[in-house]
Amino acid sequence: METKLPINIKDLLSKRTVESERIEYKSGWNPESVLHSICAFANDFHNLGGGYIVIGIEEQHGQPILPPAGLKSDQIDRLQKELLNLGHAAIVPAYHPLSAVYRYMDKDILVLWVPGGESRPYKSKTTLSDKKNEWAWYIRKHTSTKKATTDEEHELMGLAASVPFDDRYRLAASMQDLSPRLIQEYLTSIGSELAAGHEALSLDDISRRMNIAGGPVESLCPKNVGLLFFNEHPARFFPATQIDVVYFPDGPAGDRFEEKIFSGPLDKITRDALSYINRNYIKEIVVKHADKPEAERFWNFPLAAIEEAVVNAVYHRSYEIREPVEIRITAEELMVLSFPGPDRSIRLPELQQGRAVSRRYRNRRIGEFLKELDLTEGRSTGVPKILRAMNKNGSPPPVFDTDEERTFFLTRLSVHPNALTPEVTPEVTPEVTPEVTPEVTPEERVCRALEGEMTRAQLQQALGLKDTEYFRTKFLLPALNAGLVAMTIPDKPRSSKQRYTLTVAGKKRIS
Repeated sequence: METKLPINIKDLLSKRTVESERIEYKSGWNPESVLHSICAFANDFHNLGGGYIVIGIEEQHGQPILPPAGLKSDQIDRLQKELLNLGHAAIVPAYHPLSAVYRYMDKDILVLWVPGGESRPYKSKTTLSDKKNEWAWYIRKHTSTKKATTDEEHELMGLAASVPFDDRYRLAASMQDLSPRLIQEYLTSIGSELAAGHEALSLDDISRRMNIAGGPVESLCPKNVGLLFFNEHPARFFPATQIDVVYFPDGPAGDRFEEKIFSGPLDKITRDALSYINRNYIKEIVVKHADKPEAERFWNFPLAAIEEAVVNAVYHRSYEIREPVEIRITAEELMVLSFPGPDRSIRLPELQQGRAVSRRYRNRRIGEFLKELDLTEGRSTGVPKILRAMNKNGSPPPVFDTDEERTFFLTRLSVHPNALTPEVTPEVTPEVTPEVTPEVTPEERVCRALEGEMTRAQLQQALGLKDTEYFRTKFLLPALNAGLVAMTIPDKPRSSKQRYTLTVAGKKRIS
């Protein structure tokens, strides 16, 4: 059976889920250059999760030149044997990337997946010439592989004992603690070619290929990241792996509160918590003014900002600290609290302005899986997105807070000032007294977002919803069943050319 990696090759080449600095293109086979790149990705100097080497595609300024040049089929077996030899004889400690052959645009290409190594730092031969026997440490800097400077060597040595927590083995767990069903669902959702051949692979094989388990053949052991995503109850191994949503209808000082606890795999609790908040606490408000024809539309809290704040908390919290991610909601604000705080190298004023950049992440592997699932982009984009979403909604800017010891991180999202309850709404003159209309239903939101003919993905994006199943069941199907929206190809609901358009009833609903 042909080997495949747990990533969609089209997504890889389009950089949809992998940053350009984690991909290196090689038009042909240059063993010395490939060796240095393997060494650099294995050292994972910035804790980004290693990278990919694509052989058979030329690059220009970091971009692939397509169609690919490709490799000859008789080359590939020879190259893979050379790779095995390089991993034993030309890099210390020994290191072997995972390799797979893909047919892309009618050409064969070889893709090497080089995860951050568990025995870093690695050094490799500077040349494969028999006349020299010099060795050096290599690292990635932006989109290039380079020799480490003396200072970088010292820093690399300091990383030797600090394999990120999510990439460590969980000796108290066994391979039976990984759920084949959850693994299959994940591979299917990201469009991995491993999904089609999942049944033909053993759990051990597929776990190795996904790098969620490792160790000797006779004693394979799951990694923390595998248990966090592919175990039904990860809190058994990591207590307080949960998201608590707490609502205070009378404010924090009141006697009443509503609490909902989400536990389970990380991606599931993230989606479920966001869907719960969206259903119960997010409201669109339409204010009509007597002195102007245009109505004012805004949300009490923009969902896009909440999504980024919650995903950031799940991504960057420590799973060694027994404290959940907590979301506290009142009429005045929504707060997301996680432990610990940001790295000390990040200055709070820069963070508040969206200019702080961290290139060494606490949970590099968790970030990889969240990016594959389209739940985050990484690359320090979360805070700027929160700032933009709040500004676009007309809400006050968010507030980010921590203490000197960086023991916690708190994101405060204030309610839109015009969404306050009548008791605290500032007085206005009779000429401009606002009239607040009832909450817009999901069906009406679909009608308002639909322009001309749109695909499912375009309509979902227009509504600002990330969870496809939630969009389908709570928005699209109700609008179709109500006769407000129609398919352009009703006899083929699953057609790739399917579009959605407003019916006469739908147009009347929003007129």
